[in-house]
Amino acid sequence: MTASSPGGLRTSATGAEPEPGMAPSGAVGLERSVARLLQFGTYLSIGLLLIGALLMIANGIGPRSGGPAFDLGRLVGDLGAGRPAGFLWLGLLVVIATPAARVAVSGVGYVRRGEREMAVVAGLILIVIATSVLLARGLQG
Repeated sequence: MTASSPGGLRTSATGAEPEPGMAPSGAVGLERSVARLLQFGTYLSIGLLLIGALLMIANGIGPRSGGPAFDLGRLVGDLGAGRPAGFLWLGLLVVIATPAARVAVSGVGYVRRGEREMAVVAGLILIVIATSVLLARGLQG
């Protein structure tokens, strides 16, 4: 069913569910993989942020009290010690990384299906994302 049909809305997470007989056999599988990835990333980030917020409340830390700057080297230690900052930063990293992971998974799917043009586009998008991260890190120092 499609959004324009009287029967109801599409069930696809990305809104691109193909009509029967119109999609290549791997298209539905790729879309399901991407939808699962986005769902997992969303739930994981919400869970991590919720744990961090609950730890803040338990430790009497207010939301306006500020917090430590992001330090990747401290992340594992903060998580292991149960410090709120570790969970909050990891939750934010998951939120940021989920769309890039979606592009990577799509790119792999396109390669497997032989869609070279789309695989190149996905690769170029990943290059833009990586370049922007590297430039942003360079601006900090």
